[in-house]
Amino acid sequence: MRKASAIELDDAQRKKLMKLAHSNTAQVRLARRAGIVLLAADGFDNHEIGEMLDVGRVQVGRWRTRYAAGGVKAIEQDLPRGGRKPKIDPAEIVRLTTLTKPEAATQWSTRTLAAVAGVSDTTVQRIWKTHGLKPHRVKGFKVSRDPKFVEKLEDIVGLYMSPPEHALVLCCDEKSQVQALDRTQPGLPMKPGRAATMTHDYKRNGTTTLFAAMNTLDGTVISRCEQRHRHIEWLTFMRQIDRETPQDKTLHLVCDNYATHKHPNVKEWLAKHPRFHVHFTPTSASWLNMVERFFAEITRRRIRRGTFTSVADLENAIMAYLEAHNASPKPFSASRASTALFFPPSLSPVPQRRRRTLRIPSFAGVAAAPAYGEASAQPRS
Repeated sequence: MRKASAIELDDAQRKKLMKLAHSNTAQVRLARRAGIVLLAADGFDNHEIGEMLDVGRVQVGRWRTRYAAGGVKAIEQDLPRGGRKPKIDPAEIVRLTTLTKPEAATQWSTRTLAAVAGVSDTTVQRIWKTHGLKPHRVKGFKVSRDPKFVEKLEDIVGLYMSPPEHALVLCCDEKSQVQALDRTQPGLPMKPGRAATMTHDYKRNGTTTLFAAMNTLDGTVISRCEQRHRHIEWLTFMRQIDRETPQDKTLHLVCDNYATHKHPNVKEWLAKHPRFHVHFTPTSASWLNMVERFFAEITRRRIRRGTFTSVADLENAIMAYLEAHNASPKPFSASRASTALFFPPSLSPVPQRRRRTLRIPSFAGVAAAPAYGEASAQPRS
């Protein structure tokens, strides 16, 4: 005759099982299993325990045996059941999604793939979610083909991280074709439960070009608006920078590769003003110019949702924003992850004060940037 497994409990085990058996928050089946073990430890046989707890004798024996073999963990979970064998191969759905394309289309949808694979669209959706697949999305990128990309990157980031003494670093560029747009109908203001409204169509009232030079140290911006953006206007802006900056400071200008910035007349003027040093960003890497982040800020906060009946109205709005910005400027800074690319955290030269973030993408092949002025002499383009 088979004998039931003997159960012996110490004080700690009994206390834990008592807590489970009388708990108001534990699962009912777990509380019942704890009660079975406690009664078994008190010497009752399986038939008696089954009558006391209104469960079958076989069930009592099963949980008694499992506790004797594995303790509390053995009764907390059921053993895995066999169930029906899966008929869907997730690997095949993933393979079709990533390595094939539907006929006469560029990407799969849940329904088109479901029709080909012979499964439901919800099954495809579940497998895509599990494997992080989103065929409807595409991420844009642009890799610079500049042969001196690393040298220029280190040069400019070196200026940001460790600027020279007795010098100013100015990020310069022009935001061209800023449109003075007037909406065809007046919108409604925001109120509780409803966003502000704006018509999708508009009337064009002309354009202007914003020239800006942002001081990376304190975030102040030297600016002007012009109708065109030729080398003539760029030289006018250079002269304004010359007038509005201390004459005893060397100026390091970060610019992109726009042809206007390299015009012979511009080069001739720079040669006559030796305190100006121009640093060009790599080709297709204007994101390295910190003033682009400022252009995004003024577009989001003042231009995009503005209503302008004339170019003069637009320029007045831009100048009013710049005046308010310069009254309480906040500089941008590289993010911590980007700083760590060039400097150990303990040697980071970024001041620990309130600064806005400029995220610089990481590049695996970029060496640590030396302090500005210590790099090997490389001719700048």
